[in-house]
Order: sequence, then structure tokens, then C-alpha cells
Amino acid sequence: MKAKSIIIFVLLGILVLYGISVNNRFVSSEESVESSWAQVENQYQRRADLIPNLVNTVQGAANFEQETLTAVIEARSRATSINLQADDLNDPAKIEQFQAAQEQLSGALSRLLVSVERYPELKANANFRDLQAQLEGTENRIATERMRFNDSARSYNTQIRKFPASLIASIAGFDRKAYFEANEGAEQPPLVDFE
Repeated sequence: MKAKSIIIFVLLGILVLYGISVNNRFVSSEESVESSWAQVENQYQRRADLIPNLVNTVQGAANFEQETLTAVIEARSRATSINLQADDLNDPAKIEQFQAAQEQLSGALSRLLVSVERYPELKANANFRDLQAQLEGTENRIATERMRFNDSARSYNTQIRKFPASLIASIAGFDRKAYFEANEGAEQPPLVDFE
């Protein structure tokens, strides 16, 4: 009887230690996802901070269409008004809303940069070229950080779905994280029209 009790206690102890280990691994993975998300937000904020300088440079260097500049300013305002918290990373609808606002800003910036082709004095302005290069670099950083976020979310989601760890994940309340996904029609190349 005593030997059975010892074996049961040892097995229970092993299960508890396993559960603690798995839970700690989930916590580390979840923190990695949240850290990746913070980097995504950091790059979007960098872009938002560059836009007023870009708009001021464009306004100062050319008699530019006010409608295009207003669209950029309004899109920036919408994009910076949507904030996601760590808990929102479990909600694909909130990530989609955030992404839609960021895509509107990207579209407005693209229209601004395309319409600059009509202003040779602006294209020759060193400040504008520097800002344009920074924006292009920021867009690349955003894409990289979004990819890293998706990699972290994939790793985390895989961990919490594998058996027997999935039992601990469901008991401890670890939920799947949503991914960034391409917008519908993103596979089509954009139409650039200088008219």
C-alpha cells in the first residue's frame, strides 16, 4: 500500500511539474507575440511621425493639390486613432480593423508619392527625397515586423494546440492569436496612372 501511494505521489508530482513547465513555455511564447506586436506598432508609429514632415515639405515645395494632402492627413488621423491592446490580439476582427486603417494610410501615401511626379522641383528637393526614402524604409520595416509577428503568433498557436499541452492551454486560458493577412486583391499589381 505504501509503495502504491509513493508511486501515485511521484506521478502526480511529475504531472504537476510538466504542467508548470508547459504553462511557463506558453507564457514565454505569448510574451514573444506581444513583443512582436509592439514592434509592429512601433513601425506604424514611425510612419505616422514622418507624415507631418512629408506633408509640410510637399506643401512648401509645390503648389500641391490640397485634396491629396488632406487625404493623407485624414488617413493618418484614422490610423493613429485605432490602438490594439495585447488582449485584442486574440480578436481577428480588431486586427482587421487596425489593418484596414493602416491600408487606407498606405493608399493615401501612395497617391501622394505618385502625384509628386508632376512636380520636378519637388522631386529635386533633398528634404523630400530624404523623407521619401525614410517612408520607403519604414514600409519595408513594417512588412518585416508584420512577418515576425505572424511567425511569433504561428509558433504560439502551434504550441497551444499540440496535445497534451493543449489541455493545459485550455485550462489556463491561453487563446489563439490572430494573424495579419493580405487584403483581398493584394495579389493584383497596383495601377499607376499619371493623368
